Amino acid sequence: MDTKELLKKVRKIEIKTRRLSDHIFGGEYHSTFKGRGMTFSEVRQYQFGDDVRNIDWNVTARYNEPYVKVFEEERELTMMLMVDVSGSEFFGTEQQFKSEIVTEIAATLAFSATQNNDKIGLILFSDDVELYIPPKKGRSHVLRIIRELIEFEPKSKQTNITEALKFLSNVMKKKAIVFVLSDFITDQYQHTLKIASGRHDVTGIRVYDKHEAQIPNLGMVQMQDEETGELLLVNTASKKVRRNYGAFYQERVDYFKDSFTKAGAGSLACRTDESYVKKLLGYFKRRG
Repeated sequence: MDTKELLKKVRKIEIKTRRLSDHIFGGEYHSTFKGRGMTFSEVRQYQFGDDVRNIDWNVTARYNEPYVKVFEEERELTMMLMVDVSGSEFFGTEQQFKSEIVTEIAATLAFSATQNNDKIGLILFSDDVELYIPPKKGRSHVLRIIRELIEFEPKSKQTNITEALKFLSNVMKKKAIVFVLSDFITDQYQHTLKIASGRHDVTGIRVYDKHEAQIPNLGMVQMQDEETGELLLVNTASKKVRRNYGAFYQERVDYFKDSFTKAGAGSLACRTDESYVKKLLGYFKRRG
């Protein structure tokens, strides 16, 4: 992609997603996340009317009189966008690939965070971390993130969400608002997700195509695994083949839901032919 075409694409996404963040998501993002980041400041003696849930029992036991923890609101929050760039993201049977929807959602979230003067960072991952952009503020920084989302070419087509979450824990020591955008057609990330969610406010956004859930009856078809590159001759006329694939796909969907629920993290699913605007708004309102 030449520079002129890239800039045109970036501008098009900026116009669309910034309008959404300005008129729709800005306020919802603020009410959902602003004021939830609280850091420990000090302890002081208990006063009438203090919330008993804030009593510091260790200090209370030491001095034989009640002390409470004092918290202050973090004025500056950090958003981390973790985006799956593996081969399966470049799939779509409707107007857009999953990767294109992911880019729009990420851009909308980034501009919403910018309205609150928050920092935004980016992690692009396949089966390893492909790119890390440290959190910064400002429009030019968001535009750089959008450029990377559009033109970045990953070295690997495979997926490993666990490695990406480990990397997040290593680079982000303070609490962050984290959005993981992927199709989540993988597993074995539940334990690492639980650790990450213990430190950060994590939300998983599963972007999928309606034709991924089941294979249509098309007879004998040659298919290629987008992540391994393996070519397979598949008899889609076989009910057993279609049933087994459907069961495999549903297992991954259930694993996604179960993992985020057990980790105490948020989750939502956006289909490529549906409005992600409604899905995000609904999620923000439920949380707010």
